[in-house]
Amino acid sequence: MKRVCIIGCGSIGSLYAAHLAGVTEVWAFVRRAEHARALNQDGLRVSGTHELHARLRATNDPSLLPQFDFGIVASKATQTRNAVAPVAHLFKTGAILSSQNGLGSEEVVAEMAQTCVMRGTTFMSGTRVSDTHVRYELDTATWMGPFEPTKTPFSLVEEAAALINSSGLKAVALEDARPAQWSKLIFNSSVNAVAALAELPHSFHFAEEGQFSDLGHLLHALIEEGKRVAEGLGVKLYEDPWEMNKVGARTDHPPSMLYDIRHKLETEVDFLGGAIAREAQRAGIPAPLHTALYRLIKAKEVSWTYQGNEKAVAK
Repeated sequence: MKRVCIIGCGSIGSLYAAHLAGVTEVWAFVRRAEHARALNQDGLRVSGTHELHARLRATNDPSLLPQFDFGIVASKATQTRNAVAPVAHLFKTGAILSSQNGLGSEEVVAEMAQTCVMRGTTFMSGTRVSDTHVRYELDTATWMGPFEPTKTPFSLVEEAAALINSSGLKAVALEDARPAQWSKLIFNSSVNAVAALAELPHSFHFAEEGQFSDLGHLLHALIEEGKRVAEGLGVKLYEDPWEMNKVGARTDHPPSMLYDIRHKLETEVDFLGGAIAREAQRAGIPAPLHTALYRLIKAKEVSWTYQGNEKAVAK
């Protein structure tokens, strides 16, 4: 694989773009013209766990893009359709990896691109400092495998994982990536929902269980509930989400839904806790905690625009 397109160059997309630019030709497809100009002029800096400065090409105009051998969709799950639609035709002989949060993005990518699609998830984390600078915080792997309906050859997954590994990042090719995806889903949905409602970053509080009031009790209960849903669906988890939470709780990383709540933006909850709640309901598996937090976050989104009962009579 020689030519790569990063679709969505936020914190995770920037980590992929900067590292891969050191080993192959990389383009970034971004939403804003000023973002593209800054990347073309200044390149992309990574600090923190890794330190590097990379040169790449960037544009917000899909007509300027060539055909690609490999694409990585790193946009928010809520933005998948808008992010992929303008460039879906540029992977006719290539493949696309969805490395997004939750469940459901692969279906959207496959519907639009009509090419080989890979199911992926990553536990690495970073914080976007600016359009041209991302701070790398948690240096962990991308787990990736074929998205079954597109009949993606496993050899193609192995080739893509090898390219990512050659860049200094970590990737693991899996013949079935669903156990890894569900491990991250359970961890991510639990942490993001609590962070959004408590307005706390992923801090040590999320793993504390010494006192009755400690937040870790809630996280543990959410994770155990998610594990029961996965077991009921026949999914054997790749990693223990509680252990993932304990690692993440040492980072003080602000989860994406915390950012969204603070800025009154649509969250990814439909792809995270909402996905667990819906899958549980379909299978007849109780998931009261995920369902409750999902509904609370949806209500929080409504609160930003609700103006009250306009028909109410003023006193």
